[in-house]
Amino acid sequence: MGVDANKVPQIILNNGQKVPCMGMGTFGSDRFTAEQVSNAVAGAIRAGYRMFDCAACYGNEDQIGKVFDDAIKEGIVERKDLFIMTKVWNDMHRRVEESAKKSIEDLKCDYIDLYFIHWPFPNYHAPGCDVDSRNPDSKPFSVAEFMDTYRQIESLVDKGLVKNIGISNMTIPKLEQVIDKFRIKPVACELELHPCFQQQELFDYLRAHDIQPIGFMPLGSPQRPERDIVAEDIADMQVPEFKAIAEAHGVHPAIIALKWAVQRGQIPIPFSIHEMEYTSNLESTVTEPLTDEEMAKIATLEKNNRLVKGQVFLWPGASDWHDLWDENGTITDCPDAE
Repeated sequence: MGVDANKVPQIILNNGQKVPCMGMGTFGSDRFTAEQVSNAVAGAIRAGYRMFDCAACYGNEDQIGKVFDDAIKEGIVERKDLFIMTKVWNDMHRRVEESAKKSIEDLKCDYIDLYFIHWPFPNYHAPGCDVDSRNPDSKPFSVAEFMDTYRQIESLVDKGLVKNIGISNMTIPKLEQVIDKFRIKPVACELELHPCFQQQELFDYLRAHDIQPIGFMPLGSPQRPERDIVAEDIADMQVPEFKAIAEAHGVHPAIIALKWAVQRGQIPIPFSIHEMEYTSNLESTVTEPLTDEEMAKIATLEKNNRLVKGQVFLWPGASDWHDLWDENGTITDCPDAE
């Protein structure tokens, strides 16, 4: 079982680098052990995955690093063929180089292929906290604070510790404040993308600025943390029109979600600890595509179904999670917006 890694379609980033059209996520810390996640990464490398999305706050980079190291030593893959992504966590925005070096040490990867600012503000929350947790030191988005963090990553590119820079969980109003301030342009932006939350306006904005969208939770994340689940959430894979397309292809709805993502132009990063699932996820990139009619049908399934609300990042004085996402077209409480 598996896919020839050389046959997985590639996407060209704005600096000319080619990357796989699908990666594997590694966020499972709320439901799976670091051992389960790292074992899945080991199997995924053998199944043909070459892109892996990690993060310091997932608490499993050291175990995943051992997997990378073992795979390279065994000759299964070369370091140059792996595209390793990770992120600076919110409590390390002032100490980015320290954070990056720790991730490089844990991941045993010599350098980071793509380094993201995980969230655009330094609002820390403890791992596994409940949805009502709030850090009294949390602050709204600041252009100066964000750009200070970004400049630190640019310096890591200069030093060869980081190859590419990414942003994550941004909004158009926030991007408008910083888009002309980068010395080294970001190659990608991670954002929540799935059939019932397509973020078309932001997606189009990123594409217009030649920033590659990377979609997390591409299946609607039925195994996301309990704190991110509310009664109003929609299960993308259960939407009748979506299930009908899957039945027409004789596959699980997850495969349709991934085909849609790849054909739309985003890089999905699904996660599973089960070999059959992560293998079939990657195989979806090399089997029959969706028709234009099916793509058009999925485009009608947008339901503004944001699943990661981000309540734990709210600052004192913020109304609710909607303030994080600038839904009225301006940055909420930003002290230095122009």
